[in-house]
Amino acid sequence: MDLLLTGGAVFLDGRFQNLDVAISDGRIVSVSPALPREGFSVIELHNRCLVPGFVDVHVHLREPGFSYKETVFSGTAAAAAGGYTAVCAMPNLNPVPDIPEHLRAQLDIIEKNAKIRVYPYGAVTRGERGEELADLAALAPHVPGFSDDGRGVQSEEMMRRAMALAKKLNRPIAAHCEDESLLQKGWAVHDGDFARRNGLPGNDPASEWRQVERDLGLVRETGCQYHVCHVSTKESVALVRAAKAEGLPVTCETGPHYLVLCDEDLLDEGRFRMNPPIRSSADREALIAGLLDGTVDCVATDHAPHSAEEKSRGLRGSLNGIVGLECAFPVLYTNLVETGAVPFETLLNALCVNPRRIFGLPGGRIAAGQIADLTALDLNRPGVVDSGSFRSLGHSTPFDGWGVSAAVALTICGGEIAYHNLQNPEEVLQ
Repeated sequence: MDLLLTGGAVFLDGRFQNLDVAISDGRIVSVSPALPREGFSVIELHNRCLVPGFVDVHVHLREPGFSYKETVFSGTAAAAAGGYTAVCAMPNLNPVPDIPEHLRAQLDIIEKNAKIRVYPYGAVTRGERGEELADLAALAPHVPGFSDDGRGVQSEEMMRRAMALAKKLNRPIAAHCEDESLLQKGWAVHDGDFARRNGLPGNDPASEWRQVERDLGLVRETGCQYHVCHVSTKESVALVRAAKAEGLPVTCETGPHYLVLCDEDLLDEGRFRMNPPIRSSADREALIAGLLDGTVDCVATDHAPHSAEEKSRGLRGSLNGIVGLECAFPVLYTNLVETGAVPFETLLNALCVNPRRIFGLPGGRIAAGQIADLTALDLNRPGVVDSGSFRSLGHSTPFDGWGVSAAVALTICGGEIAYHNLQNPEEVLQ
């Protein structure tokens, strides 16, 4: 399909410009004011913002192995509805993609059922058990990086060996940083005032930042490109900031829930439980400061769906994980940009530009010759987060019922419409 997107404010070179965008054969062919319409199906954007498609570098699509929680089809449909044109899928699956045969099983499902681009991580260790390295060399040509997300690599020597090999293979390691020796058994929430007031076992922030500290020492030794997943503590932000100042090849992400919530906002419901937990207001402020100064590179949802029953046991008994793909942008825009806490351009860089730069993914610039992965945003579209309407099989989000002021209007992946929420049917194709 040849498309002409007209009347939009195009995010290009760090600012918005009134330009038309022509698409043919899955690529952008022209970006210019007032392009001719002949030969194109026209979508009228009516001053909506047109940005590179969002990329989430941290999602759990649950397939193969756990399709009762999510499938590649449902998860990527949710992603498209959230404005995402690409996601990086974590390897805590069954089988774990630790050898090419296991990765092939996952790729077959992706090729058949994905509505957007899916880049699967390879595991760092066999079965994510931390005992033996996965077949990193054989996996490397097919993955954007390696991760043992969900547990993390407990052995320093195992992580050293993984980093040394990943460096040779020119692939990053995306690390779930959690020192299990520092965790209180049965923890439910952040180890802070809320935990103490409610008699709940707490998760010590040191369990995260001490492993970040350990791994940064290994980066100095090996030179491995290193990405810290779901940073949640002020200490981790400070460590990453110092590592970047030192010139180490280090990046990090945080999640919408860590930027918008703190532990004072918790309710005793499973939709508030994830790992790492929502932390203190001081941690939240440090994460926002890190986003502003470039310490925090990406905002990633850690979309981790579970069944309704698995999330029905309150803070103590529910499994860790929430969904976020379908509400991330409206929640972030409403609570960070509209409040003046974060410039819109900074948020867009964290959603569109930096994820591609870090993991070497295509796109990220609206220019002739680039892949046509684009998202149109309506910044004046009041609504309410309604988890019951999610395309994801998971519906557990702390943002259910929140009022928002913006919405995703259109998602185009590879030149094809993956999702649209345009208000008038005649806007879709003219």
